[in-house]
Amino acid sequence: MPASSATPTKGKRTRERILETTEPMVLQRGFVGTSIDDILKATGLTKGAFFNHFASKAELARALVERYAHNDYVLFERFAQAADAQSDDPLETTMIFLRLFEDFLEALEEPLPGCVFAAYTYESQQFDPSIPQFIATSFRRWSALYEVKFAAILSQRTPRLPATAQELAEMMMAIIEGGLILSRVYHDPAYIARQSRQFRQYLQLLFETD
Repeated sequence: MPASSATPTKGKRTRERILETTEPMVLQRGFVGTSIDDILKATGLTKGAFFNHFASKAELARALVERYAHNDYVLFERFAQAADAQSDDPLETTMIFLRLFEDFLEALEEPLPGCVFAAYTYESQQFDPSIPQFIATSFRRWSALYEVKFAAILSQRTPRLPATAQELAEMMMAIIEGGLILSRVYHDPAYIARQSRQFRQYLQLLFETD
């Protein structure tokens, strides 16, 4: 009986298992420090099975960053859509968006394992230039999700201090990326959530009227 289009085929499940297994290894050891033999041992696959899905380690690297970019964007897009459904006020929807993100972080028992983009950026010389370019494009797309929200606020409210939508989006990106490192260093799952709350309070001071 043919597989349903909604049901992943065995090949797709195996490919996803390779990616799912490799990502935490890369975050812990780096891409250079993660060998194909390590991946085979962790997944229980043969070399033939591995190369049936990825022609090279470089192809695996590209698949990992693409998967991470997709999953990351979908998560934040879901928060944005949920926030937009609850209010028509740009400032209020942004506050809801940030609280949803904070709730997600505070529900974690362990810190997020890290950022695949950052892990690859530290080893950028090991990869084809297309991968760093893809990461930069993905960061811009992620930042644009925030920038739209901040631009909507600025279209209706005058900030107490000079600020642009791009600068506010960059600040949020820096909080998340820096927080990923520090939450792991301190083994504190709530670290990024606390910084997000501080950013949310900053937005209130910046935009709310007396």
